[in-house]
Amino acid sequence: MTAETFLSTPHTVVRIIEADGVNVFYREAGQPDAPAILLLHGFPTSSHMFRDLIPQLAGKYRVVAPDLPGFGFTTIPPARNYRYTFDQLAETTSAFVDALGLKRYAIYVFDYGAPVGYRLALAHPERVSAIISQNGNAYEDGLSDAWNPIQRYWQDPTQENRDALRGFLTLEGTRGQYTTGVSHPESIAPESYTLDQALLDRPGNADIQLDLFLDYASNVKLYPAFQAYFRSAKPPTLAIWGKNDPFFIPPGAEAYRRDNPNASVQLLDTGHFALETHANEIAVAIDQLMNRAAA
Repeated sequence: MTAETFLSTPHTVVRIIEADGVNVFYREAGQPDAPAILLLHGFPTSSHMFRDLIPQLAGKYRVVAPDLPGFGFTTIPPARNYRYTFDQLAETTSAFVDALGLKRYAIYVFDYGAPVGYRLALAHPERVSAIISQNGNAYEDGLSDAWNPIQRYWQDPTQENRDALRGFLTLEGTRGQYTTGVSHPESIAPESYTLDQALLDRPGNADIQLDLFLDYASNVKLYPAFQAYFRSAKPPTLAIWGKNDPFFIPPGAEAYRRDNPNASVQLLDTGHFALETHANEIAVAIDQLMNRAAA
């Protein structure tokens, strides 16, 4: 291996920028004038989930991955009195995009990143050049039976139903999100779910997550609006999913083709966190989509 090989490997920087009264932590790599890709993580992780993907894309694209409020290393001053809803997460992300001066970008949406990213698309459809949905749901078809306890909480938001969801916030629950559906779960890097859990365990964070579980119902109500956007804007879309995901099942990926003739679907033999096992395949598929979007 030559020195040139090392020098050609894109360097990922970490930064903090104020947006919407929030100190948003983010990872960035690539040239500032390259086509932009906004990476939006989900529960219970952070921009750390993109650690293997960012270097693979940054040689050709400007790649930006923020930590959503309540996750990762983004912090909120107490005086901000932040309200943890998906509408508010989207408002903060929109302010973050504006603070960076991003005028046009593709969105990579995973889990919670999907309802955040699709709110951005509804507000500014002209900004979105393409969509990569990696287990990022926009259809009731994609909700598995694992959502039943959360749906009970939507229908009857009692303390009992709230407390019943605390198992999702334990190390066992977090590790299971990474390993369920993976052929060789022992290959999953332990720092992934260990970091997630350490951040989930911060004082007050459990109630933030339980509030977001309750507010996820607002995303389901917006599914028809998201689908109408797919039909009207027809953005080049790749639904690339771990087909063994216990939460967002393959019919949710297939449904994208129902509303968007420019959508393609690729199912991978893995679980919810597909980047842990298939980062290379996903990077190649993203590059192919971006080439198609630019044509």
